[in-house]
Amino acid sequence: MNTESYLDSLFNLKDRVAVVVGGTGELCGAMAQGFAQAGAEVVIVGRNPDKAKVRLDKIAAEGGKGWFHAAEASSKPELEALLAAVLKKSGKVDIVVNGAGANSPTPFLEVTEEELDHLIQVNLKSVFLGCQVFGKYLVDRKQGGSIINLGSMGGLVPLSRVFTYSATKAAVHNLTKNLAREWAPQRVRVNTLVPGFFPAEQNRKVLTPDRIANIMGHTPMGRFGLARELVGASLLLASHSAGSFITGTEVVVDGGFNAMSI
Repeated sequence: MNTESYLDSLFNLKDRVAVVVGGTGELCGAMAQGFAQAGAEVVIVGRNPDKAKVRLDKIAAEGGKGWFHAAEASSKPELEALLAAVLKKSGKVDIVVNGAGANSPTPFLEVTEEELDHLIQVNLKSVFLGCQVFGKYLVDRKQGGSIINLGSMGGLVPLSRVFTYSATKAAVHNLTKNLAREWAPQRVRVNTLVPGFFPAEQNRKVLTPDRIANIMGHTPMGRFGLARELVGASLLLASHSAGSFITGTEVVVDGGFNAMSI
């Protein structure tokens, strides 16, 4: 077997169906595009069909296959309808990305109950319900599968200014490990993909000049991540070959941020 064939056997996603919740965003959109280039049929899930079309046009231009389904990620009935739609149109689900997210820089003592409820709903409830709906399907199917939850640096270490966001992401990290343990006998792998600092729609409002300086000072590679730099790690976690023994872990893509102390 030559090198190209060997790598293809490890990382190709041919005949796989990947549901990417939050795929209209920059980071999960890049992951969806990477899955499609690796051969998967990709279902982009979100609330903005215009953003989805831009991503799907790129996927089509690269010879990939995908389609859009509008859904509210924190609504169980809408996620159940999504699953039914995917099964009807694509026949199965093999890979699920739970990547809906929101952020806020509100000082802790000024966080309102409304803001707290909103971030819990977007960051935690959507992942919890996504795992419930698609996890049940994968467990019952008894053919294995991969669930990738989007974590955060804030889920690993306390980050200033984003108290509510960090609390919800820490819960996602905990949930992921718990489900990985629960579903390992059914070969359903559950992992957390942890981006470092990647400028995206949800966090641009917190990236003030002084915060950028602090981030760069704490990132050994001295720059922000690029969305495409999440694709390799996501392919590893999605692959039933290369990632077959990886579950319950946090794959960190952060330019060394988490390795820095003083």
